[in-house]
Amino acid sequence: MGEDISASEPTASHQPQYFHGTRADLRPGDLIAPGYRSNFGSGRAAKNVYLTATLDAAIWGAELAEGDGPGRIYLVEPTGPIEDDPNLTDKKFPGNPTKSYRTKHPLRVVGEVSEWEGHAPDVLQTMKDMVARMRTEGVEAIDD
Repeated sequence: MGEDISASEPTASHQPQYFHGTRADLRPGDLIAPGYRSNFGSGRAAKNVYLTATLDAAIWGAELAEGDGPGRIYLVEPTGPIEDDPNLTDKKFPGNPTKSYRTKHPLRVVGEVSEWEGHAPDVLQTMKDMVARMRTEGVEAIDD
């Protein structure tokens, strides 16, 4: 744990490094599986689990996650196939510049990014306000 890897560094096997932002307290070997309450939209149980190859997208996940604990960013490896996250790539960012993905298979925690800098407080509050407004308006942010 505590391994600090940037999103642009490939691992020794030249595979991309994937991240998952959350508030859950996890350890190497733990699995992050679908079926838990989503942080976005109505909060229904998600059929997919989400991962990214950019540290910034993982920071958003950690900062916007429900719960009282500190935001955490884990280094993860998929246990099955992944696909582009259509909630971002098809609707907001064609071409997947956020390198955001989803899978119906668990992610295995392989480490934690111990040092990262969150977004500026005003930027974070603007995003939280937008997420709250979408929830109030009944917008389902996750197309699962």
